[in-house]
Amino acid sequence: MSARIGVITFPGTLDDVDAARAVRYAGAEAVGLWHRDTDLQSVDAVVVPGGFSYGDYLRAGAIAAQSPVMGPVVEAARRGMPVLGICNGFQILCEAGLLPGALVRNTGLRFICREIRLRVENADTAWTAGFEPGAAITVPLKSGEGRFVADEATLDRLEGEGQVVFRYAEPAPNGALRDIAGICSTDGRVVGLMPHPEHAIDPLTGPGVDGLGLFTSVLQRLTAAA
Repeated sequence: MSARIGVITFPGTLDDVDAARAVRYAGAEAVGLWHRDTDLQSVDAVVVPGGFSYGDYLRAGAIAAQSPVMGPVVEAARRGMPVLGICNGFQILCEAGLLPGALVRNTGLRFICREIRLRVENADTAWTAGFEPGAAITVPLKSGEGRFVADEATLDRLEGEGQVVFRYAEPAPNGALRDIAGICSTDGRVVGLMPHPEHAIDPLTGPGVDGLGLFTSVLQRLTAAA
């Protein structure tokens, strides 16, 4: 039986279809979860995809973090279930308290849409175990509030405990502190990143297939644990 990976849809979500497609490309079953759901349908992992949940009113990700579905997701994550937050999903995971720091308006206050090179800093998380440490991958970046910030103590802790998962291979175009593109929880099961790996799973529709590695990595972890 293939692993079941839930993909959440909030009002304003744009990339749930792409995330579900990436899950299927990796060989798992994609299970749609609605923002009002309180039953995770026995999924083995969850993807919180990108978009503009609730129109980014109040603060990006702030309203979605209070949605009914996020209560069970937070509980499951704290029990060890793998969770991936992409772009707006990263913002939601920070707002929900599953990841530290925050995502704020880009330096220059401009929306950025371009391919970007990332360096895999931690290849021992549930979502990066299939990569080599230091591997360079190319995926799209498309966000207006993608600048990762945190206080110096938090940044030092993230660096010291290996919780920086992805770093921009060039100076962060959004001004993210220490060029951080993605981080993880202390157990490496919850990962958030601002660029979009689900848009780099097929050379016909993206810059390549580098992003597929996140989805095959978690599938391998889930299969090994079964």
